[in-house]
Amino acid sequence: MNKTIAVFFGGRSTEHDISVITALSSVIKPLELSKKYNVVPVYIAKDGRWFSDDKLKDVSLFRGQGIDDFCAKSKPISLVFDGGLIFRKSGLSNKDVRIDIAFPAMHGSYGEDGSLMGLLRMAGIPFVGCDMAASALAMDKVLTKQVAQANNVPTSKFVSFSKTDFNKNHDEIIKMVISDLKFPQFVKPAHLGSSIGIAKVDNIEELSNAVEVAAYYDDKIIVEESVENLIEVTVPIIGNDNLQTGLVERPLAHGDDFFDFETKYLNGGKKAGGAKQTGSQGYSELPAKLSESLYEASLNTAKKMYTATGCGGIARIDLLIDSKSEIVYFNEINPLPGDLYAHNWRAAGISSVDLAVRLVELAEDRFIRNQKIETTFSSNFLKQF
Repeated sequence: MNKTIAVFFGGRSTEHDISVITALSSVIKPLELSKKYNVVPVYIAKDGRWFSDDKLKDVSLFRGQGIDDFCAKSKPISLVFDGGLIFRKSGLSNKDVRIDIAFPAMHGSYGEDGSLMGLLRMAGIPFVGCDMAASALAMDKVLTKQVAQANNVPTSKFVSFSKTDFNKNHDEIIKMVISDLKFPQFVKPAHLGSSIGIAKVDNIEELSNAVEVAAYYDDKIIVEESVENLIEVTVPIIGNDNLQTGLVERPLAHGDDFFDFETKYLNGGKKAGGAKQTGSQGYSELPAKLSESLYEASLNTAKKMYTATGCGGIARIDLLIDSKSEIVYFNEINPLPGDLYAHNWRAAGISSVDLAVRLVELAEDRFIRNQKIETTFSSNFLKQF
């Protein structure tokens, strides 16, 4: 009998729409093609309600007002923790669906940041991807850079501060940034992905405006000094203890451009006036044309940071290379790459179906291993009361 896998997507996140595409195209479809699992879609609406229905497997539902109409007419599911995780659909007769394995396909807040993983840990079922602690760490750009520093991995110079501090001490914060870092700089919300809220700045006025935008999306802001002679690369990795890397991939930009949300997802991977390239969202060099030593250094740095942050299952490590000094800098970690970076794995010889199945197997392996760890302790402490 096939096991039942719940695929979670959507969510109360700025990356809600990207999550929908990741789930439908890179998770649900490949899992169903494997014919090994009963796949249950779990859509979390932008208002936080949870729905489950086979209609949610059709991307056309999410165009226009279709999904809003569906949510208005449908009843949300409820969760039951009873020796595992059960979805309960209310109606004329309650229908329970017991979940064997969870496959989170959620990006950003309330999902990829470890929130959903904590719930699944409490439910006591296997789930795909990084565990709760690694997810929370990986989604914090400041903490991951501090992990890099602690492990003697080069990372670009940076400063960070809270939204509260910026609102109270605007001028002092700006002075601190320009005192510690040279222009150009990158301003980022510390916890978001998909390049949302990110800006490249070249002067104080742009810096101040960019920080205000980042603070709109996050309560922590990071400002990084730009790496000179930049080559940007990324490395997808799967595995728990034994790691398997995909190909080193180089996003292609024109001049000093960087890829914001619009370029990545709405313009087919091209800046205005730029030619479309081939790759993730249509803008990558795969594999990256690097010297053998830089290629190998990129793989080693990526694996070191994957291990140092406790990642498991899957993640993507983003790196920055100074082409003149040939220093490989750690940039950030994406604990759930958009579309699972399936295009990269295909180029490396792993199909979308094999990738999805392998990730489920890794989840089950980790769950079995963790079950052997004792989490309770018997004592006489309560007898004294």
